Amino acid sequence: MTIDLEALFIDLHRNPELSFQEVRTAGIAAGHLRDLGLEVTEGVGRTGVIGVLRNGGGPVVWARADMDALPVVEESGLPYASTAKGVDAEGHEVGIMHACGHDMHVTAMIGAVEELVRTRDEWSGTLVVVIQPAEEFGAGARAMLDDGVLDRFPRPDVVIGQHVTPFPAGVIGVRPGPQMSASDGLHVVLHGRGGHGSRPHSTIDPVVMAAATVMRLQTVVSREVDPHDLAVVTVGAIHAGTKNNIIPAEATLDLSLRYPDDALRTRVLAKVERVIKAEAMASGATQDPTIETLHTLPATINDDGATERATAAFRAAFGEENVIDPGLFTGSEDVSWFARDAGVPLVFWFWGGIAPARYAAAVAQGTVDSEIATNHSPYFAVEIHPTIEVGVKALTVAAREFLD
Repeated sequence: MTIDLEALFIDLHRNPELSFQEVRTAGIAAGHLRDLGLEVTEGVGRTGVIGVLRNGGGPVVWARADMDALPVVEESGLPYASTAKGVDAEGHEVGIMHACGHDMHVTAMIGAVEELVRTRDEWSGTLVVVIQPAEEFGAGARAMLDDGVLDRFPRPDVVIGQHVTPFPAGVIGVRPGPQMSASDGLHVVLHGRGGHGSRPHSTIDPVVMAAATVMRLQTVVSREVDPHDLAVVTVGAIHAGTKNNIIPAEATLDLSLRYPDDALRTRVLAKVERVIKAEAMASGATQDPTIETLHTLPATINDDGATERATAAFRAAFGEENVIDPGLFTGSEDVSWFARDAGVPLVFWFWGGIAPARYAAAVAQGTVDSEIATNHSPYFAVEIHPTIEVGVKALTVAAREFLD
């Protein structure tokens, strides 16, 4: 029986689930893996799934797909668009959407496993399928590792994975070395002294403090990082106050920081902390800001040798012209925790999900940024075909390259 991958993708897209809430998605993935004959364990790292396909002696390949969705209200206009709602970690009701393509990741993984099972007389080794929760929290890989995944299941010789992105469908993007940035999420509390809006002189205004901090943080990259280096400092959220005539006692900032390596990370974090504390001091704050690290993600660094092997296999399978070096992505991933903790090579690549003709038209008109919605956008939408087929083939080709 052949799995209807289009129906699977549409079902997952219509029924997204937030990080660490992926009970339905995990159950569907686990069911398909069981039907394909794998040894399946659920509840790994809370909602993760591990499937093991033993096929004689040989290397152990871990293939990973993430499955969580985002708190985004879908505006794609697709006939199968999500209308799901849920409750986020802070207790707020939110719309939910697969705005990052994790529904396609799971679909392609199931299709690749089906193909590897069908051709199991052509290879030997062990395939470990990792259906990971909570990538959007930057916490799912760590949760599975903390749950003993390396000790409970065959340890990998290589870790592989892929991510759909707004490239033309049929294009594979892969490069040795840094593929995605390291990232830190910071939550900052600026402590002031509240009071009446008519008497600002009797307060220490954290709103003004926050505004000055946000503006000064923009100079960290523009004035303190070498233009040849890549770094991002983004203030994604700012909150303060409840009423126009009340100066609040505190303001909060949520920051997203990105860098290609640990050395630049150390420097940027120090500069950001210096700016935050200095602006508080300049505002007359009597208490130092509170700076909390919400998450830390390592750089996604592809092993040179393993990536060369995978790239050669991709070129043979898809054609030279369809395999590109996409450059360093400033987005971040937690997949590399698996390879880092196991001490083995990682190969992580991107594959396109946009209709080639539509993408080419946008390039010709210079409207790629405005016409082609990127990941995390409420308008993000992938072309079902041939995106599924290319994702299945890419995972299969890479797995077969490392299996005997």
